[in-house]
Amino acid sequence: MNVTHVVPHISEEASGPSYSVPRLCQIEAALGNAVELVCLAAGRAIEGINLEVYRQLPVLARFAISHSFVHALYHKAAQADIVHNHSLWSMVNVASGWVVPDRGAKLVVSPRGTLSTWALSRSRHVKSILWPLQRRVLARADLLHATSKDEYHEIRALGFKAPVVIIPNGIDLPYNLLSETSLPKKYRTLLFLSRIHPKKGIDRLLQAWAQLQSRYPDWRLVIAGKGEVKHVKEIKKLAAALQLERVEFPGPLYGEDKKKTYYRADLFVLPTHSENFGLVVAEALAHRCPAVVSRGAPWADLEDEACGWWVDNGVEALTASLNQAMQLPPQDLQTMGMRGRDWMERDYSWESIGQKMVAAYQWVLNGGSPLEWVRID
Repeated sequence: MNVTHVVPHISEEASGPSYSVPRLCQIEAALGNAVELVCLAAGRAIEGINLEVYRQLPVLARFAISHSFVHALYHKAAQADIVHNHSLWSMVNVASGWVVPDRGAKLVVSPRGTLSTWALSRSRHVKSILWPLQRRVLARADLLHATSKDEYHEIRALGFKAPVVIIPNGIDLPYNLLSETSLPKKYRTLLFLSRIHPKKGIDRLLQAWAQLQSRYPDWRLVIAGKGEVKHVKEIKKLAAALQLERVEFPGPLYGEDKKKTYYRADLFVLPTHSENFGLVVAEALAHRCPAVVSRGAPWADLEDEACGWWVDNGVEALTASLNQAMQLPPQDLQTMGMRGRDWMERDYSWESIGQKMVAAYQWVLNGGSPLEWVRID
């Protein structure tokens, strides 16, 4: 099977698609398919994958316009079996829906969280301009991809009728750093590691910490990640205004530094307003770190798997859940973390994710009874 993946950019290492899209390409190739990825910016080569990067016009950069990309896609859509478009709200994504249908390839579209109520409320002026074009793309897709049941319901709420395959993102399971947890620590660590962005709810986390810091003098709060300079300054200003203690901002973490930070943490927190998946939650669990996650992210199974808390959005609920978690003995949190690691190994390996996605492609191409993970209602 010949598969062409389309995404605007994979140049930001901290962004979810910059990790999940290339890894999906790699596992599909490992399963015997001919896979290529086309985009307008890439931070690095992708081992085993044909990566093509096209020049973006310098004008109206927000819209990601590239004539050479559209020309190339026109020809690729006649040669590929599947064109899989990732994300929305750029002309790269719009072009996929206008060019691919009727050229021979089947069109698969992964909105990747861009259709949530919170996401649609942001940059409303730009999205109002693109929506008539973007709606046509979604309406003409042969298959839509949701990374969670919540995202599936968001798609249906907007009236799109195409079959939806529900497959989460995968996670690379870390090994060989298990000794990190035996290192002596001055403080127990509550870790936030993600983009520093308004949607992540860091302001609520700081307000919760203001109520907890005096109760738990043996804990510290680490807020790690990259963000726009203006918002990072706003968050640090809020921390100062709340007179917070033991709050650290180490900046973005990558590679081994990121792995070590996960392993050294006792508890992970993501108080987000909106996520289609929340890759950082899977990363934390894969590193044996239990998690407290808001209902803005689709992680209800944290409680069923007994490896974390899934809490209502808001400072009061977040504070109560963090208080419940932080008072647990270290060994109890470690046991929860091990259950989370086992869960990631069982349900979120890239091999399993890739096999399900390839099967969904084959179903779109060949028909037959719907797969267990494909919804046609």
